Amino acid sequence: MHSHRSRASKVRQHVHCDSCYSRRCRARVEVSVCCAVVPCRLHCGALFHLCKEEDHLLLCPNVRVPCLNAGYGCPVHLPRSSQAAHLQVCPASVVCCSMEWLRWPTDDTNPHSNITLQENVLKENEGRDEVALDFAMAMVDQSDLYSRLKMKPLFPELMEEEEVEEIKEEKKEETAVGGFVNGTVQNSAGQRRVLSTETYNLSEMMFSMERGGCAVAQANLDDPKQNPNPGEKGKAQSERDSKEAERQDTEREDENCHEADTSKTGQAPWQEGVLERLGQELSPQEYNMYIVHHGRMLIAFGQIEACTPRDKDFVYGSLEPIPVQTVRSFKVPDSYHYRRRVHLYDTAARAQSEPRSVDTSDLGVKEDDWFSDEAAATLLGYAEEEVMGHKISQSKAADGLYVDVGTQTHSFRSAPFKRKTTLAEVMVDRPLKLRLQLQAESVNSRHSRASCVFSFLCGHTFHRREFATHVRNVHSDIQTCLSGWFEQRCPLAYLGCTYSQRRFQPSTHKATVSYSQQLRSFSLRPTLEAAQREGGGEAGGGEDSLSSLPYEVLCHVATFLDSLSLSQLALVSRLMRQVCSSLLQERGMVTLRWERKTYSHGGAKWRAKPVWEFSRLFSSVDSWRMADISPISAHLKVCPYYEASVHSEPVPLPSMSTKQGCSQERTSLINQFTGKQMATMKKRV
Repeated sequence: MHSHRSRASKVRQHVHCDSCYSRRCRARVEVSVCCAVVPCRLHCGALFHLCKEEDHLLLCPNVRVPCLNAGYGCPVHLPRSSQAAHLQVCPASVVCCSMEWLRWPTDDTNPHSNITLQENVLKENEGRDEVALDFAMAMVDQSDLYSRLKMKPLFPELMEEEEVEEIKEEKKEETAVGGFVNGTVQNSAGQRRVLSTETYNLSEMMFSMERGGCAVAQANLDDPKQNPNPGEKGKAQSERDSKEAERQDTEREDENCHEADTSKTGQAPWQEGVLERLGQELSPQEYNMYIVHHGRMLIAFGQIEACTPRDKDFVYGSLEPIPVQTVRSFKVPDSYHYRRRVHLYDTAARAQSEPRSVDTSDLGVKEDDWFSDEAAATLLGYAEEEVMGHKISQSKAADGLYVDVGTQTHSFRSAPFKRKTTLAEVMVDRPLKLRLQLQAESVNSRHSRASCVFSFLCGHTFHRREFATHVRNVHSDIQTCLSGWFEQRCPLAYLGCTYSQRRFQPSTHKATVSYSQQLRSFSLRPTLEAAQREGGGEAGGGEDSLSSLPYEVLCHVATFLDSLSLSQLALVSRLMRQVCSSLLQERGMVTLRWERKTYSHGGAKWRAKPVWEFSRLFSSVDSWRMADISPISAHLKVCPYYEASVHSEPVPLPSMSTKQGCSQERTSLINQFTGKQMATMKKRV
């Protein structure tokens, strides 16, 4: 605005400069008409009148301006012409990985669910740092799933009653958590409330116009100037009184008509012979219109035949007056027949039963067996809703009379639950157990992150130049090829064998792929020789030999490390943290971290704070090679689950007859085919 005002004032003083854009302008300098032509003081090569210098600085390519991502934490100031090239290395130019996959719960009723394998793997890997890749990923996904599953949607009857003050506090927190997104307010529960000012003003204008019109009409009726004939008001009142009297007379006539028998004279669809009477009284066009409007009722009461077999399923033979006192006293009409569910209505064909009250003690189970497992019941309930589309024991209306009502109760030791209790809070002190499948699936149009609770998101943040390497090495090379290819298990894993081997390693250096459950990411671990392990002890004095190197040398060594190694090296000591901090501007990235600030008066507000960090990307792997390990067949020789079935007695082949078995004659495949060929030639001859 300041630039615009100053330019406007100068335009009025320099009439020639406002329309002059020539680099070779030779107009004479005059007060209030023209000023001198000068070059840009930042040496960009532009020539302009002196009064336009302020406007030129808004476009000059050599002016130092903040980065385009300054609002996201980038502190760099650079020439305007270098902004586009800087975006490729800008620390605030980050990408969040949106790779998704599915992992379903294990099914105890499925014999191919590998439950025995998962139990053995859990026992074997307890307390070990190096575990199988599929098992480590499944445990991380299960932890993430437990923190997202809430108990209230499935077990609302097991929630404890909360005080009003606690509910108000939770609503305040949800309001504080919510932020403005595209003109709406979104809270933590995902509910969106529209705060559109334009819609509100439009509705107010519409209703105010209607109210204004009503007010004007009422004023015209009350104003004697607008209503010069004083007798019109009394006339209108008399007309309303006469219409009310006619309505009362009509009601009396209707009551008298109802007392008479109209079963054979009326025009209702349920009255006998209505079509014959209407055919005589009405014209053909009016008769057809009556059938069109009342066709379904005529079909239902048997006046005309149904057009489709589906309409013939429901037939009323005659009307039967049934006094309905309560809902349970309703009796199904004898003339009502639903051919697809006759057994529900035919009391003679239905099996005889008698009501009995059964207590839990009559089931013959122990008291400890009454309680269900919270994790198994919760996973089953969410899986039923996701796969089948409805909750367990959800009421379902079969037709207009019968409703299938199912009831399933659960008894949990940890019940009752609070309103925001998650499954992770319930399973804190329980023994660890893997309840998800080891194999992951890809997402599809039906099961996606937005609708399926069993979908998982990568969610790691990377610099824009690192994102392509992460997708290729982690998701394409390792994760999608994990089961059976990148990591191979014993063929007898379904029996419980836990042996597995990783078949690939980088082609450029010796390293093995591992998965960190704390970082939730893959990494490359160098393979050290035995001599290197023995000589890698600590130096004298309790200080490692690496920390004794000069600071400049440490900074140079750190430049050869990948981002994941730098993030872990920064956690070793204060010295290493300083070394890694020197590479943040060049190798790190900056993201916004939201923090909630609570004020003394009770209000809360969320603020964004820039945070510098290294990504979870390991060294780029352009190609993989087969690892120097023995084949899986070598393991089968010593596998404890491999039991050979040795047959000592001879077994006859299916083609051998009883006579051949008794004579102990052996015929080879060559003699057998030769004999068939000779027989075929004889038939041709």
